[in-house]
Amino acid sequence: MSVSLDSSRNHVLQAAAAAPPADNGRTGAGGADLPGQRDFADYLTVFYRHVATEDLLSRDPAELAAIATSQRRLALERPDGTVNVRVFNPSIERDGWQGPLTAVEIVTDDMPFLVDSALAALGGFDRGVHIIIHPQMSVRRSVTGHLEQVLTDTTDGESPAAGALHESWMHLEIDRLPDAGLAEVEARLREVLGDVRNTVEDWPKMRAHALAIAAELKAAAPTGTDPQEAREAGRFLEWLAHNNFTFLGYREYSLHHEEGQDISRSVPGTGLGILRYDRPFAAGHVLTQAASRAARDSTILIITKANSRATVHRDAYLDYVSIKKFDEAGECVGEQRFLGLYASAAYNDTIQDIPLLDVRAREVLHLTGLSPDSHSGKDILQILETYPRDELFQTSAPRLADIATSVLHLQERRKTKLFLRRDDFGRFMSCLVYMPRDRYNTAVRLRIEALLLRAFDGENIDFTTRVGESSLARLHFVVRMAPGHEIPEVDEGALEQRVIDATRTWDEDLSDALSDARGAEGGARAMAAYAKALPEAYKEDFDVTTGVRDLERIEALGDSMDATALHLYDDDSCGPAERRFKLYRRGELSLTEALPMFTHLGLEVVDERPYQLQLQDGPTLHIYDFGLRADDPAKWGSGARRDEVSQHFEAAVRAVWDGVVESDGFNALVLAADLTWRQVVILRAVAKYLRQTGSTFSQDYLVTALVANAGIARDLVDLFEARFDPDAFADSDQGRTARQEREDAIADRIREALGEVASLDQDRIIRAFLGVILASLRTNYYQRDDEGAPKPYVSIKLNPKAVPDLPAPRPMFEIWVYGPRVEGVHLRFGKVARGGLRWSDRREDFRTEILGLVKAQMVKNAVIVPTGSKGGFFAKQLPDPAVDRSAWLDEGIAAYRMFISGLLDVTDNLVDGAPVPPPRVVRHDEDDTYLVVAADKGTAKFSDIANAKSADYGFWLDDAFASGGSAGYDHKAMGITARGAWESVKRHFREMGIDTQTEEFTVVGIGDMSGDVFGNGMLLSEHIRLVAAFDHRNIFVDPDPDAATSFAERQRLFELPGSSWRDYDERLISEGGGIFDRSAKSVRVTPQMVTALGLAEGTTSLTPAELMRAILEAPVDLLWNGGIGTYVKASSETNGEIGDRANDSIRIDGADLRCKVVGEGGNLGMSQLGRIEAALAGVRVNTDAIDNSAGVDTSDHEVNIKIALGALIRSGELSIERRNELLSSMTDEVAAQVLRDNYEQNVLLGNARAQQHSMLTVHERLIQFLTEEGDLDRALEFLPTDADIARRQKDGLGLVSPEFAVLVAYAKLYLKNQIGASSLPDDPFFAETLHEYFPGPLRKAYAGAIDEHPLRREIITNSVVNSMVNRGGITFAFRAAEETGATPDQVARAYVVCREIFDLPAYVRAVEATDNIVPTEAQTVLYLEFRRLIDRAVRWFLTNRPGQFDIVAELERFQPGVQQYGHRMADLLQGAERERLLHRAAELEGAGVPQELALDAASLLDRYSLLDCIETAAETGEELGDVVSTYFRLSESFSIDAMLSRVTNLPRDNRWDALARGALRDDLYSVLIALTRSALEVSEHGAAPADRVEQWFALNAEALRRAQTSLAAIDRMSHPGIAALSVALRTLRTVTRPAGAGLGSAAASRSGRSESSTRTGEEAATTGA
Repeated sequence: MSVSLDSSRNHVLQAAAAAPPADNGRTGAGGADLPGQRDFADYLTVFYRHVATEDLLSRDPAELAAIATSQRRLALERPDGTVNVRVFNPSIERDGWQGPLTAVEIVTDDMPFLVDSALAALGGFDRGVHIIIHPQMSVRRSVTGHLEQVLTDTTDGESPAAGALHESWMHLEIDRLPDAGLAEVEARLREVLGDVRNTVEDWPKMRAHALAIAAELKAAAPTGTDPQEAREAGRFLEWLAHNNFTFLGYREYSLHHEEGQDISRSVPGTGLGILRYDRPFAAGHVLTQAASRAARDSTILIITKANSRATVHRDAYLDYVSIKKFDEAGECVGEQRFLGLYASAAYNDTIQDIPLLDVRAREVLHLTGLSPDSHSGKDILQILETYPRDELFQTSAPRLADIATSVLHLQERRKTKLFLRRDDFGRFMSCLVYMPRDRYNTAVRLRIEALLLRAFDGENIDFTTRVGESSLARLHFVVRMAPGHEIPEVDEGALEQRVIDATRTWDEDLSDALSDARGAEGGARAMAAYAKALPEAYKEDFDVTTGVRDLERIEALGDSMDATALHLYDDDSCGPAERRFKLYRRGELSLTEALPMFTHLGLEVVDERPYQLQLQDGPTLHIYDFGLRADDPAKWGSGARRDEVSQHFEAAVRAVWDGVVESDGFNALVLAADLTWRQVVILRAVAKYLRQTGSTFSQDYLVTALVANAGIARDLVDLFEARFDPDAFADSDQGRTARQEREDAIADRIREALGEVASLDQDRIIRAFLGVILASLRTNYYQRDDEGAPKPYVSIKLNPKAVPDLPAPRPMFEIWVYGPRVEGVHLRFGKVARGGLRWSDRREDFRTEILGLVKAQMVKNAVIVPTGSKGGFFAKQLPDPAVDRSAWLDEGIAAYRMFISGLLDVTDNLVDGAPVPPPRVVRHDEDDTYLVVAADKGTAKFSDIANAKSADYGFWLDDAFASGGSAGYDHKAMGITARGAWESVKRHFREMGIDTQTEEFTVVGIGDMSGDVFGNGMLLSEHIRLVAAFDHRNIFVDPDPDAATSFAERQRLFELPGSSWRDYDERLISEGGGIFDRSAKSVRVTPQMVTALGLAEGTTSLTPAELMRAILEAPVDLLWNGGIGTYVKASSETNGEIGDRANDSIRIDGADLRCKVVGEGGNLGMSQLGRIEAALAGVRVNTDAIDNSAGVDTSDHEVNIKIALGALIRSGELSIERRNELLSSMTDEVAAQVLRDNYEQNVLLGNARAQQHSMLTVHERLIQFLTEEGDLDRALEFLPTDADIARRQKDGLGLVSPEFAVLVAYAKLYLKNQIGASSLPDDPFFAETLHEYFPGPLRKAYAGAIDEHPLRREIITNSVVNSMVNRGGITFAFRAAEETGATPDQVARAYVVCREIFDLPAYVRAVEATDNIVPTEAQTVLYLEFRRLIDRAVRWFLTNRPGQFDIVAELERFQPGVQQYGHRMADLLQGAERERLLHRAAELEGAGVPQELALDAASLLDRYSLLDCIETAAETGEELGDVVSTYFRLSESFSIDAMLSRVTNLPRDNRWDALARGALRDDLYSVLIALTRSALEVSEHGAAPADRVEQWFALNAEALRRAQTSLAAIDRMSHPGIAALSVALRTLRTVTRPAGAGLGSAAASRSGRSESSTRTGEEAATTGA
């Protein structure tokens, strides 16, 4: 190994020699400056000879060469007796090397003390030394000091060759200095090395002086002194001179007494060593009193310590040895002073061998009376041997005897003792402390050190410690005074006691403190438990008083591992902005757990001190002590506020620690805004709501805004409290007024303060907080749980329309629930609303998710009593389901319960029919008792949980609160959602001429047979040929399925609990099919799959995602969605906009669908734009809200049935068991009612699609109206713009089914709102409507309960609106109101009257009976024929009954006549009109319509005239038969039918054309009834109608002739326009004048009104959709 190192050493030095650094401009003159390579190699060997090989190998050879060269350059010029020093930060450019350290180079004459003196000097700059290169170099120099040669063949210690010098070359590398500090270090080194030179040069002289003085003293003692002392002093000086003292300086001083003061002056020319150079004082040095006393006494020798430190050899205080000079009178006249450092012998040799000390030891023994051979005598000598040597030299024998005796006794009694010695010159106090060895530690030493420094007001203190085998430890302190300061007098006894107290063990003090606090026995028990458990670090950091209190907190923790105690405190170490905080725990805590908590409180953690208490045979306890710093001391409070702030802070930490409140930046408001943690929850809840509303500001930014404006944050809380604190104001008119005034004042104060907020963002944020608080209507914030604690969540009911910048649509009410474990929102678009509650997985934007769902819910709910609502919650503390799914579910249910509670907390109850507000809730809205929820994604089985919570609250809805529970309708068992969606499927296929129940058709689907919607749906027809399907696990492909076989297998899977596609019998799958896992890398594609799925030829393999996309794009008849997720979007949409990342890889565009029909059994299977895109491409699709509304419809029936029976159950008249039996017995009838709604809405949409182009302008006006007057946001609902509609009009298109679905919903919602606010639902006529809503058994057994139903008005309204829109069409009510100015309730009354008069239900039943018999196109014609009748009849009533009218009275007036003559139109019509009717009937029969129904439909519009006839008969007293017969004879006579046809054929390019057509038509009817009245009035009463017409003709022959001439001319025109028809109309009016005396009929007055009618004319050929 040695050989290897030597070889490596030689190699690196050779490499360095081969690459000498560049000159860099620093070479001096002369050829010897830079040696050649061979000489340079020799030089490197010498220069680095003392450097370890390992150090050399760690450096680059070029760097070694550069260092050596730099050192040589420094040595080039050095005159005799000088020192060269260079301190620099090396750089490549200047020095040829660089590094992270500062380099020091020294060249000087070789002499002792160089290295240690240089190192001591560098140590004064607090810089560590990393490398020392210190070769002794032999060199030759010129007379001027120029380097001529470096001798490389010498060794250390060898005498220099003739003419050569030994020099010390030093290269040191120290911690890097800034460039600005280099000069100071260099100067200091020059000064110290100068001292070294002076000392070395003068050493012989100083030693000679010492020996000379010794000889003089031994020869004769000075006058007035003790000869023995003189001899001992001489002996001591001789001992010093024999290498026991390093002489560093010498000087003589003279002593003078002037003006009452002793003055010491140096004697010029006497200085040697470090005192070589005279430093004269103008007036000398005035001695202190202590110094004067020491100078004037008769002692010869003074031994002490100087005030200055040595610059040579060691960095230590100089030893001071002075021999006083006396005159002949024995007076001290000066001194001979030696300064230096004792050699090691002075400290290590026995005192018996040291002059002075040997004598002093004998004196001590003599004084103590002990023999040196005795045991105690030996102990005394041992004490002296170990006594500080400096003190031995300076302490008198009597004092030493006292101290030694005391120490001897201390060893026996284990006590602490303090010994003081004052410096003779008053410059320092020497303090010796003896204590039992086991009591000594650093903390004790530091305490004593601080105590002594304070006691003597010292400038600094030095110490030495001796801890050996003795039972005592010895500490020696030297307290030095500041220059000019006297040593103060102290009470040595008191000081010693304080030292003793400082050395007492902590445990001893704790024992006393515990005894005082708990009594002797309690203290003893506590000591036994905790004395050994408390760690030493704790004892060093805290006093026992603190320990007692901390133990009390620990004992209060209890047994829980999570138990925590807290304590905020202030101590002497804290700055004004700092506090300390302790956490006491049984369980361990990491800093990463605690640090964010304090950071969130707005504090900086400056340090952490953990302490672990290990109880004997017990648990481990923990104390964590944190140093906390606020950015403003004021945050900690002052005066009396300090304690309150501390309480708030501790409570906040407690709340965070216990999970009662979240740890986030809002907690900084506890200190910043002087709020309690509970008050901060208010702002946090509002902020969390703002984040859910789509605020662009992050939570941290919201926090920053509030903390930066803490005063306003406080005001926001004050505003909330003023608005909702139930105890702040009385619940009276006066109290409410005072509350409002207080609110207004605070709000004004906030707005005024906002003027001082500089940041626009912060202004917007604070205004948002203000807006939400002012929009808040209720809160549960002041409610308490059963234990009196605040509830662990806060719910706030809001008026969304008052919330600034809230995204549309805005519900009527919103309840926001916030807590550490759950956040949730419930959006309600009416006082009576319902919808499901979703367990959302979208933490950041679940409100956006719910808002999207509630739009569909509103469309879905258009068919039921309540309007749409939707709720969703996010569980925030879910464990990992992969680890513990049970715990995950339990936490989710707990969050759901909290969410439900939050909703009920702010909802009114209904008790005995009267609203009862929730406790401790201030309400800023009206009574609001209806809150109903349902299941949704993630909560399918939670209804019983919700109903149990409803029962806990005693909520009036009881288990009607959440439908679908164990005592409700099982939707899956009923298959109701799938059956409802299947009604849409059947309608779509009927329009294509396919009967799904008898004809086979191909299907692909999303879902599996275990699912409700998919499973039930795929069993609704035995003729389904399911080609492919997929769920979240598997992909199923059956390219050519057998309908019967596959149906049976699907049924088996449906009945198999928890089945998947993997359970399908693969033997039944057709060739080329199979079942594949979605997790597979790829799927082999067969030719059969290529054909069935319409794949590209040659496809042999697809990834599972690609295969599922292919299934969605398959060319099949039906795509059935029974799954969860969104699978179809528009090509204009991105996957990110859909918000369903799980299905991004398989989602397709609507334009890519190749199926004919889509059935949306599942929610959100397609985006709305995706539906529209697909529909425009020819796919038959509605919306999920239309297709799967049966579920919500069933739930609504369940809820309303339960509500009806609720009062009976509460009164005890009906048991829950009996009610449940009744519910079950009505399942089929409820299902039939629900499916009826689905059927009717599909008929409505089908009729709308049939008129999509012809009615487009009307649809456009309806959209505009609902946008202005209703809640429709056409952009939000993706309805086309006016420009889009114009393009579709041009292209011959119209709205498509998904758009109609939205329009249906908003039309119904608008009508519900308007009619529900009117008196219509209170009309006694609708009692039967209310009863018809409920199943037969309920009507029969509990009619009275139905009559008292709390939602009777809403049920009636819903039924009327559904009937009116479903049968009258989407635009029916709008057009009727637009054309007549009637209100929606007036339109509804008129509609109901007409519906009943013309027996619409019977007609509809007849049409529905033709399903799958008659083409849907023909059925649509049948439906529209009746709509034409209803349109005209309703307008007749609205025109003739402009105010409110009695429905029953109108039915009694008109129904008998219509029933009598309505079905006899074929007999009543005459001539061409009769032929027209029969021809139309024949056309319908030709389309497959049964004969009776065809004739009925063909005559519908003619029945409209019966209204005028019945009215005329009633007013004239004529028989109705005569009026009817006369009416139709005159109609034929004047070709009214033909004129009506010509009116129909008028252009209708714009709305005004249509209005003109309508006005002409109305005028024709008016003229006809006027002619009829005229004929009846002038003819013979009782004559046959034909005769009466003839009589009238005869009386008006001339007028008739003129009229017929004009009409004949018009009739000959091929296309008569409005002008010609208007002339014809005016001509007919002239016929009525001769017999007009008796005309004052309503028909005539109606003629006048019709001219101003705004009725559209479209329905002449078509009617409103």
